[in-house]
Amino acid sequence: MNILSVASEVFPLVKTGGLADVVGALPAALLPHGIRTRTLVPGYPAVLHKLKKRKAVGGIGNLFGHPATVLAAELDGLDLLVLDQPVLYDRDGGPYLDPTGRDYPDNFRRFAALSLAAAEIAGDDVVAGWKPDIVHVHDWQAALTPVYMRFGSARNMPTVLTIHNIAFQGQFGASIFPELSLPPEAFSMQFVEYYGDVGFLKGGLQTATAITTVSPSYAHEILTPEFGMGMEGLLASRAADLTGIVNGIDVDTWNPETDPHIARNYGPTKIKQRAANREALEERFGLDKSFGPIFCVISRLTWQKGMDLLAEVADDVVARGGKLVVLGSGDRALEGALMAAASRHRGRIGMVTGYDEPLSHLMQAGADAILIPSRFEPCGLTQLYGLRYGCVPIVARTGGLTDTVIDANEAALSARVATGFQFHPVNADGLRLAIRRAMRAYSEPKVWARLQNQGMKSDVSWAKSAERYASLYSGLLAKG
Repeated sequence: MNILSVASEVFPLVKTGGLADVVGALPAALLPHGIRTRTLVPGYPAVLHKLKKRKAVGGIGNLFGHPATVLAAELDGLDLLVLDQPVLYDRDGGPYLDPTGRDYPDNFRRFAALSLAAAEIAGDDVVAGWKPDIVHVHDWQAALTPVYMRFGSARNMPTVLTIHNIAFQGQFGASIFPELSLPPEAFSMQFVEYYGDVGFLKGGLQTATAITTVSPSYAHEILTPEFGMGMEGLLASRAADLTGIVNGIDVDTWNPETDPHIARNYGPTKIKQRAANREALEERFGLDKSFGPIFCVISRLTWQKGMDLLAEVADDVVARGGKLVVLGSGDRALEGALMAAASRHRGRIGMVTGYDEPLSHLMQAGADAILIPSRFEPCGLTQLYGLRYGCVPIVARTGGLTDTVIDANEAALSARVATGFQFHPVNADGLRLAIRRAMRAYSEPKVWARLQNQGMKSDVSWAKSAERYASLYSGLLAKG
């Protein structure tokens, strides 16, 4: 079985969040099921720079007024197709934002082009001698693919749309519609029209054969007004086609026994060797070398991620003998609030703005617990990395966090199955109480060691989830 995966980012080429990790890891997990994946991504400068050995395998003569080349390359086991159209993708900023941090004004065109190219690869002889059996698209940036396919030669090919975060929908003014190379009837409720605007994700949800999201709990949550972000009615009408499949992680990249980014490797049977990573983490963030748990945060600094709650409880963490390290960037006000907390508590709170992949590994290996107070979280990956590294997750009870962390209540502790701490309601008091629970557990070394060991034994790989995707694909093909 051949799958064309379509996404705006893929690790290790380009990454702004968990989407890239998922798109980069799933193909290898599907191989044992006889499923080969080719991943189509835009030809950003960062992508072309890393793919030294690439060759042209096809072309599109007119993609929104300009020719485009389809390049093929391989990297770290990934079979890649790259849409090379410099006028859209050869830019100095990131995948979505210009160097000043603003959205590119033509993002609608840049990602409509990705979708249209995917539809043409699926339906026409763009890549000589190769066509997929199924097209699997990710998030709004690729969500017009099944719409274009509906009006093209691949109209009968099954499609899967995965929602990684329904808060990001790709909604643009109706004035862009004439530029999308879609027939007039596509601007209707059955396709891309959304409250008078053009909705990329909305069009994909209307036309994809199957819809998945990245955890079972999130699949239920997005059917409600609280989490559906205005799409709950449409999703309810397609509930029979909606499946929640929890994400896994790349357990080769994220392996404390072999990780090159940490000070000392360790495993479940040598967990005391984590101490060297704690020391390295204290040095990296300028922390006092004192007893007490180190809590880490690796996150976009946004309201969704609950970073305002973190800022509110930071003083309490220090007052109770804990330390805090933060890696992330985002909302300027939240960045400022956390930097102010670091200034108030030098040696107890440390912060690095931006994103640093090697540092994120050291933080998981050296901190005692990771805080994830998200107001909503489709799946989340940092808690899975935490489990893998013995960095105990403290998570809001929402979405995939609910599905992947077993709360350390009395029953779970007695049964020795607990892996972390959940809290609800998702507010500052809830987070504060969860941190206090964790600190009580930390004061009992045997209890804390069991939490770490149980987490490290958790299966956070793609194995089970890949099996579910394989079953979904097979079912779609069986339906004809």
